[in-house]
Amino acid sequence: MSQHNELIPTKTIENKILLLRNQQIILDSDLAELYGVTTKALNQAVKRNSERFPADFMFQLNIEEAMRSRSQSVTLKRGTNIKYLPYAFTEHGAVMAANVLRSERAVAASIYVVRAFIRLRQFLASHKELADKLAELERQVGTHDKAIVSLFQAIRKLMAPLPQKKKKAGLIH
Repeated sequence: MSQHNELIPTKTIENKILLLRNQQIILDSDLAELYGVTTKALNQAVKRNSERFPADFMFQLNIEEAMRSRSQSVTLKRGTNIKYLPYAFTEHGAVMAANVLRSERAVAASIYVVRAFIRLRQFLASHKELADKLAELERQVGTHDKAIVSLFQAIRKLMAPLPQKKKKAGLIH
């Protein structure tokens, strides 16, 4: 599929991917929208093929997670009650859902969904590496804290102007 015929911009998909239970997931309603089906149709297809969706591919949110995910995404309007607890799909679950739906749009969109998961995984990995380096630097600085403070004090003393000798008033002989 060419770039100008892209079904859904990758950034749009990335915004639908949430971090939950230390996993990147996409909610059933968002996945259904991307795949061009109703949430009900997606969940029915998944239930008919439940053996293809182990716990590491898909899981159902508890009420607390559903409320938290509601604040992270705009799947429900404020004040609307949650009638059914949503399902969360991991990257592998999203691909499997496209396979059980068997629609051209779902298969095509699943490629973009996988790419979005990959980009976010790379982004998180690079930030973790940076965070690890910063933590190491903080540990090193922490052990040298007194030495650094002393060094700054010494530099400030060197930068301070020398005291001026007072001139005596009167005539010079």
